[in-house]
Amino acid sequence: MTVGSETNVQLEIGHVLFMDMVGYSKLLLDEQRELQEQLTQIVRNSEQVRAAEAAGRLIRVPTGDGMALVFFNSPEAPVRCAIEISQAAKDSSHIPLRIGIHSGPVNEVRDVNDQTNVAGAGVNIAQRVMDCGDAGHILLSKRVAEDLSQARFWRPYLHDLGEFEAKHGVGIFVVNLYTDEVGNPELPSKLKQAQQDLLSKSTSQTRSIAVLPFNDLSPAEDQDYFGDGMAEEILTALAKVDGLRVAARRSSFWFKGKEAELSEIAEKLSVCHVLEGSVRRDGNRVRITAELIDACDGFTIWSETYEREMHGIFALQDEITRSIVDALKLKLAISPPPPSRSTDAYEDFLQGLFYSDKSTEDALRRSLEFFERALEKDPKFSRAWTGIAKAWLWLADAYVPPLEAYPKVRDAATNALRIDDGDAEAHVYLGEAKRVLDWDLDGAAQEFCRAVELDPKSTPSNYFSAAFWAARGEREEALTYLRRTAKIDPASLWVNNFACELYRYFGLHDEAIAAGERALQLDPTFLYGEPLLAALYREMGRFNDAIALYKKTENVSGRAAFGLAITYARMNRREEARETLQAAIATRGSYTPGDAIAHVHVALQANDDAIRELQRAYEEHSSSLHFVGIAPEFAPLRPDKRFLSLLRQIGLEPEKVFAAAP
Repeated sequence: MTVGSETNVQLEIGHVLFMDMVGYSKLLLDEQRELQEQLTQIVRNSEQVRAAEAAGRLIRVPTGDGMALVFFNSPEAPVRCAIEISQAAKDSSHIPLRIGIHSGPVNEVRDVNDQTNVAGAGVNIAQRVMDCGDAGHILLSKRVAEDLSQARFWRPYLHDLGEFEAKHGVGIFVVNLYTDEVGNPELPSKLKQAQQDLLSKSTSQTRSIAVLPFNDLSPAEDQDYFGDGMAEEILTALAKVDGLRVAARRSSFWFKGKEAELSEIAEKLSVCHVLEGSVRRDGNRVRITAELIDACDGFTIWSETYEREMHGIFALQDEITRSIVDALKLKLAISPPPPSRSTDAYEDFLQGLFYSDKSTEDALRRSLEFFERALEKDPKFSRAWTGIAKAWLWLADAYVPPLEAYPKVRDAATNALRIDDGDAEAHVYLGEAKRVLDWDLDGAAQEFCRAVELDPKSTPSNYFSAAFWAARGEREEALTYLRRTAKIDPASLWVNNFACELYRYFGLHDEAIAAGERALQLDPTFLYGEPLLAALYREMGRFNDAIALYKKTENVSGRAAFGLAITYARMNRREEARETLQAAIATRGSYTPGDAIAHVHVALQANDDAIRELQRAYEEHSSSLHFVGIAPEFAPLRPDKRFLSLLRQIGLEPEKVFAAAP
């Protein structure tokens, strides 16, 4: 469904109670009819139902083995109704009811019999919450439980069950409501089974590992970059071992500096082993301690302490890798020894790597200095060229105009591939340069496919492939790469925020909410960007939730959000929208992509201004311009011939892209 048509849908926030009778299909027809009649009478006698119907604020929808009740008067109404119905069912006829409750967007529709019905995410999620339970359960979504927890009365009855895997593998957080009289205090059978499956997975999937950053124990405490670099080199080597699944760097390194138990780390990353260690450097000598731990029982499988001169660091990395592989009883494929490298160049490279993973302009520019130093000492150091390409890629658009940054991305990636054509990450960055500088989507596709072929377990290969295919309207390709990325890098803030956006583009709101909530759990402040969960809230009509989230991040980052301006425009708060837009432009610094500004103009129904900014984005080669075709914010422009012409100029097929978007 396009944004343009959403304005006619009349979305409201409904408080949905979904219930069904467990084992209903196994009953005789007479028994089914009797239970239906009893349940209908119980519902009609509910005080909450009567009050809502009298106020014209209730829709009842039969579902065969149960029904959905959609209240529009109070978020407490379905909860109190559930207690009434559960008590009556228990007292009179022991009807095996299970109930799920969620508050979310719904819209009234007419079904094939011209009867009133409801549709929308509010109903869908309520049903999925209910599906998690057994007979007697009253289960609430996280949102409903959070609303209730604001009142002291409800708190003793709310029992968090954690995250369930629902339809399409989407995670939903569920809370069990029960009192001494009603509800079911037992763990739902689905949760018990999930725990058993997790235990089984932990015992069978023994060949998985996370490599944590090595702690810096040096007297000067100035070797943080070296500890990170050692861990990353070992991680990279282990990722090439057949039969061993290695958690991605961003996910593993997210735990740096955090007080987390190994069992928690292993659970979040879905691994059974954790490698941790430390570095202590004094001049040219280094002491490295490494320990491989079984996360299931906490016992050490292998540990060793090494003392070496710096010139022996490469051999030491290989030795540690081989020891881990031996301890896990795997086979390490024999690969040709790497070309001899300067240890001084390598140290500069590690410092460049350390700073390139930070998001500030100063850190990214500092990383460039270290990569360039490494190349001065070792001109054949291909990974230093790849590091330069990476740094310029992340500088582009955020801090530097794309026509300044992307030629440097292209040159550095090309130089890296001249030395080592097997560098998957360099192929990714060359693909991005072809996409942005030349609008060469076929050439970019070749580079992305080559990157995945070389390293199918790489986050960059899958991340950028997902974005690329989404922009082209290749829905299934994009979702395949997106889900693969999320599996490889489950604790990455960037991956989860990105997943929230792509799922939103495709109208998969349940999946988008799950990914967006994970992103906020990883970093509630979201210091380096806009929380894309807020954009999803806006599209769902949850304007107050969107504003609160945008404001929260603005208070920390000091940057106004374009998304907040769009939200105000959607609410017809036009003056606030314009003021927020100007503030967002001012806080972006010297460069703001035209398509970012165009988002707001479309929401303000200033289509000519939007087209003008999109044309500027085209002339300046904005890296995000390819996504305006599939983004729901631009749906009102889809009939505009100027918009269609622009999409074709950058290599897109408008009809194909629009067909992939809801």
